[in-house]
Amino acid sequence: MKKKSLNAKRKIHNIALNKIDNKKILKVYRKFKFFIKSIIKEESQIAVAVSGGPDSLALAYLAKFLSIREKIKVKFFIVDHRLRKNSHDEAKKVKLFLKKFDINCQILVWNNKKPKSNIQSIARKNRYELLLNNCKKDNIKYLLIGHHIDDLYENFFIRLLRGSGLKGLTSFGKIAEEKNKNISILRPLMNYEKNELIFITKKVFNFHIKDPSNQNYDFQRTRIRNLISNLKKEGYDIKKLNLTIKNLKSSNSTINFYVDRNIKKNSTFIKKKNISFLSKNFFLQSDEIVFRSISFILKTISSKYYSSRGKSISALILKIQKNKLYKATLGGCCIEKINETILISKEN
Repeated sequence: MKKKSLNAKRKIHNIALNKIDNKKILKVYRKFKFFIKSIIKEESQIAVAVSGGPDSLALAYLAKFLSIREKIKVKFFIVDHRLRKNSHDEAKKVKLFLKKFDINCQILVWNNKKPKSNIQSIARKNRYELLLNNCKKDNIKYLLIGHHIDDLYENFFIRLLRGSGLKGLTSFGKIAEEKNKNISILRPLMNYEKNELIFITKKVFNFHIKDPSNQNYDFQRTRIRNLISNLKKEGYDIKKLNLTIKNLKSSNSTINFYVDRNIKKNSTFIKKKNISFLSKNFFLQSDEIVFRSISFILKTISSKYYSSRGKSISALILKIQKNKLYKATLGGCCIEKINETILISKEN
């Protein structure tokens, strides 16, 4: 590397290092570093999803600082979903801006046909698919997402309104294992409010992209965000919501124990053939245990990020329990009955 380039890089690094002197930023960084280093292995590379919003830019800064101090390899991804007219220009703008701070981003483009309904949900699903597939291609085991505690509350209310069960209400945590791709999704900023991350971004970059969809009341998430804001104004104690979520997570962990036991005792997975055999006893457990067990197996075999819809899975289980299933397809899997055993394989 030329001397001029080295000097420019040192200058950029010094800018990053100087910002950490701020007490608020340093406090967040220390907890961020502790969380990341308690999980990743020494030789591991991590990826960071960058959107251009203040939360993801704060994450990008913390990850860049970590890479400088701890010599951890970090790759930065920007997803251009092409759902808004300006999305391509925004992605390029964020990439060029962050390059000034020696944060080099790769833009991942989603080229699928724009959906006419359920836009945010479909965009989220495809964003994760793009990120995870590129992590797998680059042999990256950890993907960092800039979600914060406000996202946790929004997600809780959205799933509550959808009639989600215990798992759905509590699945938004700091660590999510994407076992099909052997990747862990990490949310190291889950203990922080958005305002705290805006402070970091403003102090370090004094720049972020404003997403117009955040003000669009056609989207459920925007309406939920406004609902939570109004509840706070009415004196709702957010600490009680935290306690509720914590108690639900404890109950969810108990159920997961029995789900794991059911899968281990009453099913056989043949990895080479990517097929699973479920015994009769598999379906003699409580409804929630059976539902989660078969959902996990379908997701594992299909290698899809999202599970099939709950209604479809429940209908499948009912057919099996009533001895009315012979052959069916669901969520990219083929399910068929062979004597007293259910065989699940990947759909061709």
